[in-house]
Amino acid sequence: MNRNVIITCAITGAGDALSKHPDLPVSPEQIAAAVESAAQAGAAVAHIHVRDPASGQGSRDVELFRDVVGRVRNSNTDVIVNLTAGMGGAWFPNEAGDPATPGPGTDMIGPEARLAHVDALRPDICSLDCGTMNFGENEIYVSTPAYLRSMAKLVQEWGVKPELEVFDLGHIRFAKDLIAQGLIDTPPLFQVCLGIPWGADADSESMLAMRNALPAEAIWAGFGIGRMEMPMVAQAVLLGGNVRVGLEDNLYLERGVLASNEDLVTRAREIIERLGASVASPDDARQILGLNNR
Repeated sequence: MNRNVIITCAITGAGDALSKHPDLPVSPEQIAAAVESAAQAGAAVAHIHVRDPASGQGSRDVELFRDVVGRVRNSNTDVIVNLTAGMGGAWFPNEAGDPATPGPGTDMIGPEARLAHVDALRPDICSLDCGTMNFGENEIYVSTPAYLRSMAKLVQEWGVKPELEVFDLGHIRFAKDLIAQGLIDTPPLFQVCLGIPWGADADSESMLAMRNALPAEAIWAGFGIGRMEMPMVAQAVLLGGNVRVGLEDNLYLERGVLASNEDLVTRAREIIERLGASVASPDDARQILGLNNR
């Protein structure tokens, strides 16, 4: 069991959730305010996507990231900034024409472009999605070994800690190869991502199997999406891990009751403390994650 638990709050994501949640943070002001309120509730880390303020859709605009990060760094919190680096890998087959050509919604860019905002802003942490996978019904998320090796080398040179996001056991196998090649500094940080179609399921057996496959020196967190968010909070703590919650992963506090990021962090904190553990402060988390010497 983990006795001092880091809570990460995934603030807004990039999925099509705005139609389901009218108060989903969209503008830089809203995202930064949500980060601050989540931090005040107990989140030590904020995992940040940005959205186009006009359309509400996920974006990889460097200036939007710059706006959000500037606001967070100037806020009344010392929360650890964790920027997504997962945008730019979406491939939709062309169902109306040649399937070898991209269909509507495809957004494919190279390793350097996927990290342009990370290079510009040098956050504490950025995510690194450790493999290609079917995502939803008709989308492929493309993250090839060559791309990932290039991205790992770049963030290592910049002094940014990669959060190795793993969605199944094969992703862990590849991440261990990155570590063996010296592309990931110790201690490695893993995020076990459960319930995303079509990765590993959000259940106790999947989390245990993936935990058991991690390197012995790994620091890890885990989450489940939707209604499995809070059960996976309890499971991660009991298995020795840290936790992630937030509107990227789940829109509801309970059936029919829309949540805020602050609500979800507060609920996670209640679970952690009822299990007899404490919630790590940002200073604690920096020490645990090895960020103090970066």
